[in-house]
Amino acid sequence: MNFELFIARKIISGKDSNNVSKPMAAIAIGGISLGLAVIIISVAIVTGFQEEIRNKVIGFRGHIQVSNFDSNNSYESVPVNFNQQLYNKLKGTKGVNMVQEFATKFGIIKTDDYFEGAVLKGIASDYDWNFFKGKMIEGKPFMVNDKERSKEVVISKYLSKKLNLHLGQKMFMYFINKSARQVIDFHISGIYETGLEEFDKQFILGDIAQIRRLNNWDSIQIGGFEVLINNFDDLDKEKNFVNESVGYDYTNPLKVCSIKDTNPQIFDWLNLQNMNVGIIIILMLVVAGINMISALLIIILERTNMIGTLKAMGAADWSIRKIFLYTASYLVGFGMTAGNILAITICQLQVNFKFLKLDQTSYYIPYVPVNFSIPHLFLINIGTLVVCVSMLIIPSIIITRITPVKAIRFN
Repeated sequence: MNFELFIARKIISGKDSNNVSKPMAAIAIGGISLGLAVIIISVAIVTGFQEEIRNKVIGFRGHIQVSNFDSNNSYESVPVNFNQQLYNKLKGTKGVNMVQEFATKFGIIKTDDYFEGAVLKGIASDYDWNFFKGKMIEGKPFMVNDKERSKEVVISKYLSKKLNLHLGQKMFMYFINKSARQVIDFHISGIYETGLEEFDKQFILGDIAQIRRLNNWDSIQIGGFEVLINNFDDLDKEKNFVNESVGYDYTNPLKVCSIKDTNPQIFDWLNLQNMNVGIIIILMLVVAGINMISALLIIILERTNMIGTLKAMGAADWSIRKIFLYTASYLVGFGMTAGNILAITICQLQVNFKFLKLDQTSYYIPYVPVNFSIPHLFLINIGTLVVCVSMLIIPSIIITRITPVKAIRFN
């Protein structure tokens, strides 16, 4: 029989303990459970927030853009020839989910009372509507037919409200091309809202054939490709692959930009959130560790007589230390179990009911997002267990300094 574990179970049962160690054990368990729950919820919220904002930016521009080498940061696309070989190569890659054509052109929306600048983003029949389908508040996406131009467009709630435009209404948009003014009377088929006001102010979705007509392009000219990949963590690797696939053709030079390259300020801001999580994790682990050290010291102090008796009977210092480490590990395990249950319950309630709300104008999201990840949960639990148990080894050294004679006489 493992006598250290046997004695630890007796201590845990508390049948022979006084009124001191029980409250301290409860405080230690509460500290660990609350600390772990705060860590899990914090990580879930921050990663959820990062994923929501990231997906919204990607929804407008894709993970990777392939465009003309001479294009700049303006929304006037420099045309490239549609390369079927490159298109098929990118689309057939394992890590690539979608490849879609696009083109952009700046114009001015004018009504009887207002006018507003906006960017017409031209899309083709290969466009993936999944992102905008989830953001539609009125109407629906339009169908693009490569054989004829469509005047259907999808505009944002911001533009709809500011210009007093409604679903099913005509919208006149003016374009300047080589000093000539051109106007198109679009038909509003849908209204979306993403919460990213910077993008909602700008983008209107329409048929790429309209941009071809405005710019006098032929049927094989486009603004570029948007590449959607399966895993955001592979962005740099996939960008390198696309670069290699594009190569260099002096007759039709192309450049490759990732979403991080085109929106560095947003992704730098999102990365700063990791620092906040790191600070919370460190603080919570320190608090939990101090609670456990305090509880273990009190349990040791309470059982000084028992320690002296065991030493007098020939028990080694390490064996006695193991007794208290087993006891403390039980408290850690119990506290971690309670913390996991509490955190998972809160996260699941938020996912289902979204009862924690946010101001969308400030945070770009109307509710607190939660990204509940099993790998994150596993790593947090393992890390917490290792840190807490490691911190318990130090106070257990006190046992080696207790002599049998003084311990037996201790009262």
